[in-house]
Amino acid sequence: MEAFESFVALTMEADTEDGRLVVSEAIKFPVIRQTAKTSRVEIQTHGFEVDLVGARHDRLVLATVKSFFGSRGVVAEHVMGKSETKRFNSLYALINDPVVRDAVIDGASKRYGYPINQIELRLYVGKFAGGKTVEHERLIREWAAKQIVGAGPIRVFGLQDIVATARQVASSKTYRDNPALVAMKVMDAAGMLTPNESRPL
Repeated sequence: MEAFESFVALTMEADTEDGRLVVSEAIKFPVIRQTAKTSRVEIQTHGFEVDLVGARHDRLVLATVKSFFGSRGVVAEHVMGKSETKRFNSLYALINDPVVRDAVIDGASKRYGYPINQIELRLYVGKFAGGKTVEHERLIREWAAKQIVGAGPIRVFGLQDIVATARQVASSKTYRDNPALVAMKVMDAAGMLTPNESRPL
């Protein structure tokens, strides 16, 4: 599990909105697709990876996690599958490609025994493109809210959401041997964590 995925997993485990999730590492789901060849019909099977899988008795969460801290950030056109560069769109195939996402949802339903209406897609973002300009974040959130998949719209979590939950977990006196959690506790003890500041979307 990558470092940022570990951090996100910590917050998913603490998701107490409707009950805690048990979170596992990346899992691949096979998706059968027809190739773009026009000379003949050719079918190929590709494995599409879900970064984190969270489960409780009535909900299965399939999460795509993108940190992108050392780059431009998560671009709205890429998430929505509207970039002229197909390679960028393909980074978010689980989110923007109906064939892929429906096949993965169906595969998860069969593998884990959850009905499709209990399976939820999420996108966790470390850095949205645009920096303090929130246009990309706004567009992504608005688009995702209109994508009805499984249990409902695709849910989007930005860094502010993730850190807010992580801080709540770090405030607990219960010890857990988790690197991300210990890092939060160390920074808090050193007085290096500033109070949360909400910002408009």
